[in-house]
Amino acid sequence: MAVDTSPRTPTWTYVDGEWLPGNPPLIGPTSHAMWLASTVFDGARFFDGIAPDLDLHCQRVNRSAVSLGLNATMRAEEIQALTWEGVEKFDGRTAIYVKPMYWAEHGAFGVVPADPESTRFALCLFEAPMGDAHAGNSLTVSPFRRPTIECMPTDAKAGCLYPNNGRIIVEAKKRGFDNALVRDMLGNVAETGASNVFMVKDGVVFTPAANQTFLAGITRYRVMTLMRQEGFEVVEKTLTVQDFQTADEIFTSGNYSKVVPVNRLDDRHLQPGPVTAKARELYFDWAHSSANG
Repeated sequence: MAVDTSPRTPTWTYVDGEWLPGNPPLIGPTSHAMWLASTVFDGARFFDGIAPDLDLHCQRVNRSAVSLGLNATMRAEEIQALTWEGVEKFDGRTAIYVKPMYWAEHGAFGVVPADPESTRFALCLFEAPMGDAHAGNSLTVSPFRRPTIECMPTDAKAGCLYPNNGRIIVEAKKRGFDNALVRDMLGNVAETGASNVFMVKDGVVFTPAANQTFLAGITRYRVMTLMRQEGFEVVEKTLTVQDFQTADEIFTSGNYSKVVPVNRLDDRHLQPGPVTAKARELYFDWAHSSANG
């Protein structure tokens, strides 16, 4: 039986100068991206009439393209303008995921490297509710690790990195958890399987120091900035699993749901705490401010 390739929610994709509804067939069996994974993307959000940090997401997808040996064929400002054009195709009642992407159609010398001159661009927008973050997520410690920059293009938001994230989350769910704390190759905490992670101890906010094993996310940066402006001490440092096991609060940050409390780490239950609540409040107050409308 053929697989249904229609999108799960209303979707529009801009490619080659036009907007196409649904899930247009863009990559064929001989496309470099199909069999050798030369893909990068980014993810921004539109909700309540706003798209926080859209400019930074558009800039990052271009950096990711260059890191993977592709050509960034669109200016970040062009991607921003197209996003707002695409948003008009939706009714505005449901949040939208904004996904600009690049991929290679052909290979270069030796086939394996991508041919940067064959880089293609698409911008995909689809409805994706923000979800109820107040209930929180449960975490376990994953047996899988994050690669280093010497092993994988960890400085890019590249599609080839995500099968590892996928197996991290699948393994955690099999054990009854929503997600997992993921360590780097030295055994220190890097992130979760789908987001950056913070912990709170004695009123101080800590997050793993960026060490090129994970993307130091745009929402992570925004949360850190806002909390420091509010007077919180925010520390980036090497953190162990033990640090998280003894934390007063744990929360995650990411583009999909922004700021989410952690309610359990393995067999330890946690309550969403006041610092986590403040981080979420600060983020959404900033996002809804006139500067980001």
